Amino acid sequence: MNVEQLQQLCLGFPGATETLYGKPSSILLYAVGGRHFAYFKASEPERWRFSLFVTPDRFVELTDVPGVKPARYRGRYHWVTIIRVQRFSPDYLVELVAWSYRKSLGSLTRARQAEIVSLPRASVAPRRQTAPEPPAARRKTATS
Repeated sequence: MNVEQLQQLCLGFPGATETLYGKPSSILLYAVGGRHFAYFKASEPERWRFSLFVTPDRFVELTDVPGVKPARYRGRYHWVTIIRVQRFSPDYLVELVAWSYRKSLGSLTRARQAEIVSLPRASVAPRRQTAPEPPAARRKTATS
């Protein structure tokens, strides 16, 4: 499975959204109901490194695999970063992403979960968003 196929997989889940955050973070984030379940690093030198949420057991298992490491700033929450997704079997990646999606969906209220799951397939079309730019820093003017 390549990066484009993995991106399509992430967007294929009901209610999934894709948001591109520009500098300084430069990430392509996938979420359901505002809860993150996966992201890609979108800038060099880490371009297209893939991170997702896993079970504590999978975290220990995966961090022992060459090319997988705890995700920066999120490792303590059982997020891992896969450096080259092409090295993993497609079935295993689908399983990992599906679990991460289900965990994020499960953290929503039951009413919100039912709303997302009951959407007709046509309304579940993936949405790509661009994160808003941060507000400009306010300048203090010296008063004389």
